[in-house]
Amino acid sequence: MTIETQRLILRPFQESDGADVYEYLKEPAVHCFACMKLHSLEEAKAEMRKRSKETEYTFAIVLKENGKVIGEIDAMPEATAPNEDCAPKDTFSPCWMLNGAYQGRGYAYEAAHAFFDYLFREKGARRIYAYTEDYNTSSQRLCEKLGMRREGLFREFVSFVSNPDGTPLYENTYQYAILRKEWH
Repeated sequence: MTIETQRLILRPFQESDGADVYEYLKEPAVHCFACMKLHSLEEAKAEMRKRSKETEYTFAIVLKENGKVIGEIDAMPEATAPNEDCAPKDTFSPCWMLNGAYQGRGYAYEAAHAFFDYLFREKGARRIYAYTEDYNTSSQRLCEKLGMRREGLFREFVSFVSNPDGTPLYENTYQYAILRKEWH
């Protein structure tokens, strides 16, 4: 599956994407991506082999002009009922990440807008929600630009990294969401 926008191609990962992905995952910009940190180009290539198997919900964000991978976006369908076996999987929580060298140019919005449209129109999404740390104002602005509403602030919601003394560093997290009927 491939999604095209004016300046981008969203496509499945390929092993050859390892060097580009390593650029932004050798030092993830926000704590929630700490577990995705890559320690070598070889590790990045191995990760790309794994990711290349997912072609429906995980996409590399690629510049049309030169084929460079500048980020990624993904979301898996979730059931929203206690009995998940028979509940529709119509809820998605996307995760997006962009190489810092390419931020501030509208690429994240362009990719996320196309991805949301794909989820609503092609994958039957009823609801899309996103979490963002209270210090990640650029991600909060992106959610708002996408038409998502802020639903709440979870204080000391989750920990991805530790304080210098080894105790968990709990982060305050905003939740944003949009329904299919609100998508324009």
